[in-house]
Amino acid sequence: MTGLPRQPSGQQQSQGLLPLPPVEAAVSATDVLLRRAWPMEPGVYDEWRESHHRLRPHWQRFASAMPAPLQGLDLSSSLDRRRQQVIDRIRQDGVTHNVFSDGGVAARPWSLELLPLIIEAGEWAGIAAGLQQRAELLQRLLDDVYGPQRMLHEGLLPPALVLRHPGYLRPLQEVSTPSGRRLHIVAFDITRAADGRWWLMAQRTQGPSGLGYVMHNRLVVSRQFSDAFRELQVQHLASGFRQLLSSLEADARVVARGATPRIVLLTPGPYSETYFEHAYLARYLGIPLVEGSDLTVLGESLYMKTVDGLEPVHGVLRRLDDDFCDPLELRADSALGVPGLVQVVRAGRVVMANALGSAWLESPAVLGFLPGIAQRLLGEPLLMPAVPTWWCGEPAAWADVRGQGRHKVLRSTFPRGGRTTQVHAFSEALIEEDPDAWTLQTRLRFSRAPIWSDGAVQLRPALLRVYAICDTDGRWQVLPGGMTRVAPREDASLSMQRGGTSLDTWVVGDGPAEPDQPVQQRLSLAELEQRQGSVSSRTGENLFWMGRYTERTEQQLRLTRLLLQLMDDDEDVEAPLLQLLSSLAVDNGLAPQGVPTLLQSEPMFRRALLAGLVDPQSFSIGFNLSALERTAHAVRERLSPEQWKLCRDMREEWFSVFEPGGTRPPGVGQMQTALERLALQLAAATGGQTDRMGRDHGWRLLIVGRLLERLIGLAHVLQRFAEKGRALTSAGVDALLDLFDSAIPFRARYQRHDDLLALSELLIVDDTHLRSLAGVLRRLRTETRKLPGTDAWRASLLARLPAEGAGLSLAQVAALDDPALFGLVARQCRVLRETALRLADDISHYYFSLPGGQDEAQRV
Repeated sequence: MTGLPRQPSGQQQSQGLLPLPPVEAAVSATDVLLRRAWPMEPGVYDEWRESHHRLRPHWQRFASAMPAPLQGLDLSSSLDRRRQQVIDRIRQDGVTHNVFSDGGVAARPWSLELLPLIIEAGEWAGIAAGLQQRAELLQRLLDDVYGPQRMLHEGLLPPALVLRHPGYLRPLQEVSTPSGRRLHIVAFDITRAADGRWWLMAQRTQGPSGLGYVMHNRLVVSRQFSDAFRELQVQHLASGFRQLLSSLEADARVVARGATPRIVLLTPGPYSETYFEHAYLARYLGIPLVEGSDLTVLGESLYMKTVDGLEPVHGVLRRLDDDFCDPLELRADSALGVPGLVQVVRAGRVVMANALGSAWLESPAVLGFLPGIAQRLLGEPLLMPAVPTWWCGEPAAWADVRGQGRHKVLRSTFPRGGRTTQVHAFSEALIEEDPDAWTLQTRLRFSRAPIWSDGAVQLRPALLRVYAICDTDGRWQVLPGGMTRVAPREDASLSMQRGGTSLDTWVVGDGPAEPDQPVQQRLSLAELEQRQGSVSSRTGENLFWMGRYTERTEQQLRLTRLLLQLMDDDEDVEAPLLQLLSSLAVDNGLAPQGVPTLLQSEPMFRRALLAGLVDPQSFSIGFNLSALERTAHAVRERLSPEQWKLCRDMREEWFSVFEPGGTRPPGVGQMQTALERLALQLAAATGGQTDRMGRDHGWRLLIVGRLLERLIGLAHVLQRFAEKGRALTSAGVDALLDLFDSAIPFRARYQRHDDLLALSELLIVDDTHLRSLAGVLRRLRTETRKLPGTDAWRASLLARLPAEGAGLSLAQVAALDDPALFGLVARQCRVLRETALRLADDISHYYFSLPGGQDEAQRV
């Protein structure tokens, strides 16, 4: 088979492309693009050109609409810059695709090319009509198989294709759906053959992936060519997403029985290949992103575990394959599903999009039987052909292609190796051993789509995924666009897991793009209240720990900076202070147990401190930054792109300071620079948490977690200083103020008066100072009063805290001499720290791990 022309390199590159005219010559963008394109390839459809010297009409319009800086001879370098901008934007937005290997799971940046695939309006109308018809056919076929099974009895569909397929779920036979719809969204993979005709290659019905990437691709690429986007009147995508949500909500209202329906998006979790898409889509649609552990079944109803208790769920937009959805009745080893979910489906108490049990439709063998089924169920022929397919389980079909097998594509009829279908080298013996298990298809050569790379327009094999969405009236609407995937060469995989890349897909309009439709009706008061947003227990827990890890990292950073500053200082530091700070470093995970103190061996302590900053076992800065990124990743649908990027960048930049494996710690100067950078980033992170998040229960748990961690850390620091009163020399006071981040307010108020009363007033008693114990407790009491739950529960939490201030008044402090004051402060700080630790445990138990049985039911 003829392969794709390889990109010329070195001196040959100029010979592989047409020469550019002299600089003085006037040249259009179209001429430059034609000259910078790979030669046309015989035997395939070129999406870019009609001939070597003529672009297709829509690409001519695209080129003519390029902004002025892209005209003429500057085009190549400008396109290079714009391609880099696309890469940078993907990186900035944290768009990833998880790649699985023997080494585990790695998140790699999503691959998106600069140029879109462009399709004319008239041509798209034919695609849409063909796919609308096929989507309706699949809807009716699914109803028949789980109902009267006429297609099986009449011989139009071989029983083995259904009954042997693991995607056919016997527990759901004769089970109808609440709305009568089993499919809400279907994805079709199509390609264009050499004659220009579109062919269906595959169909996806379980939980079609890619919608989130489609929307993000559009946002990125359309901004690079905004003039061309307007000139071509590219059709918008947003209405299709609204239709999906509206359709699901309409069906869920049947289940809700008059109540406001609650819809969730079910994801396998952060280790899913397309987790970014799940989070992006949930945020775009405005519905909670949940994992199986966030849901539970009581009776025959589905509930979400939230920080407010159990809340009913009426609709599930799922991205979890059928067999993982219920470990009780489907796959017993699944830790991703919801035990009892199938029973809820049987009871008609939840709408699944798509319904469970549609996976068998994805078998490649089914494609060969759909033309006859269409005549029976629709009374008309199919408008769009599918790739010619022969199921080897049908003796006549196998005999027909037996001698041609080496020129066909051999696919597994049923799932293999964790994939819907698997391509295998042709083997007659393999087929003869189990004919039902194998399907042969014609080897179609995909059309070639343009991408801009290495200063040239390269042509790559392309497959387009198009989405059909069922609207509220039960009619199918095809999303005007989709996700085009391209392979690096003809014999390579299109899979994003195996090096494929994606293109935005533009459908040219035949008139002005349809504007967004206004909201048709107002929400009721009940709907407004519900749409304030439910916070799942898992989300609440991640936000709670996000606040704690942020504060913990900030405290460790201040202590590390102080230690490095003292070690780099020319002045001698008193022994008690060195001993105290060394022990604090061990207490905070910055240095290991048993390391010589600063007083015993400064060089050994320094090496241990620097080496431990990225030790995953030491609970130091590197550990907490990794934990912070992990919790942010788990709730990224609730974070702005800037917040998520900041959490990721903090970890990556921190670890980049060290040699691989942390075997060679950086020098003190390099480390101080990294700490200054991290301090700025943490200031931005805490600012974002305070001012750039909605103030719902999730945000409140984040703030409470941060305040509790601050109280734990500051109380511990002050306790240790009080226990070692001799350390409170002038240098000790400065150190204490640095650790409390209170040097500026203290010096502004007391200048150089370093007496204990002044310190106690600012760091303990003054509740207007946010870094004092009283200030932290005042805010903690305020936020605790607003936590979800009963009045009695909140009162029990508040009862553990001092009613006012930090439990010490200024009059009490002023009446004591230094030794007595040290003892009182140490005891009170110990009490406050222990109280904060118990409160953190109680909050975790109450909100994040709902008790089972009767107690759980009482919180419904």
